[in-house]
Parts: sequence; C-alpha cells; structure tokens
Amino acid sequence: MLGQKQRGCVLNALPKTKPLGFSLVELMIAIVIMGILAAVAVPSFQTWTRNSQIRNAAESIANGLQKARAEAVSRNANVTFALGADSSWTVSVVTPASVIEQRLSSEGSRNVTRTVLPVGATTITFNNFGIVVANADASASLAQVDLTAAGGTQNLRVTIGVGGNARMCDPNLAAGTSPRAC
Repeated sequence: MLGQKQRGCVLNALPKTKPLGFSLVELMIAIVIMGILAAVAVPSFQTWTRNSQIRNAAESIANGLQKARAEAVSRNANVTFALGADSSWTVSVVTPASVIEQRLSSEGSRNVTRTVLPVGATTITFNNFGIVVANADASASLAQVDLTAAGGTQNLRVTIGVGGNARMCDPNLAAGTSPRAC
C-alpha cells in the first residue's frame, strides 16, 4: 500500500505540459489575416510594378540617346538612334551601316506604351560634334517621347534639346515646381 501512495504522489508532482503546435482555429485565423493583407497589397504592388516599367523604359531611352550622341563624337561619324516598337531602340552608325547597341522592350518595360513628337518620328541623327542633324532619309527628327502604362500612376517624358541633350522629366508636375518637371 505504501508503494501505491508514493506512486500517486509522484504522478501528481509532475508538471503539466502544453501540447506543441497550433490548433486548427489558430491556423485558420492566421490564413484569413494573411489573405486580407494580400488582398490589400496586390493592387499597390501592381501599380508599383507598372511605375517601375515606365521608369525603366524612360531611363533606357534616355541612355540610348546619350549613347548615340557619345558614339557619334567618339567615332567621328553620324550615328542614329532609332526607336522601335514600344520602348525598344537601336543605335547604329550611318556609314558604313552597323549596329552599335540595341534594346528590346521586353527587357523590363513590357507593358509600356509610347507616344512620340513629332507624330510618326522614330529616328534622330547626331553628327561628330554630338549635335542633331537631318536624318539620312529626310524624315522628321525625334524630339519627345511620352511613356505610359495601363495601371501606372507616373507618366514620364524624354525630351531631346536643340543641342542634342536627352532629359527625362515628369509631365504631371507644374513647370518650376521641381527639377523633375518638364
């Protein structure tokens, strides 16, 4: 009998342990909270993605224009910048005809659409001084590219100045209010 009492005391003296893990109710609550957070975050993420694509396209076009101008000076020859579909472009030497560099619109700016001024212009030619000259095919020289994307909130513009300088700016800002304004 004495042994049975001791056994009972020993069993009662052990600390009670909590089960490890989550209950089904706790797991379902966590899933519902994650779903609500995802539903709130997805539209903002999509807008951010579109704005990033607009910026990628604008920076790419501005860099391509600067590359064409620099290559014209360094090669001491006329070099053209030709805008392709969407935001793709090609920089090439006029004579002898050879491609220096090109970029596809699928490289970071797939959903971006462009509008050019003057309407229909897609080419600009730089001479050995880096100054804009008439295109070899007598077409109008590219002067401005506006970039937008469906679902984006930030439109950007690339302008080519008289001397051939390319500048990226925000057409939605009032002139004189910011250095980014057009």
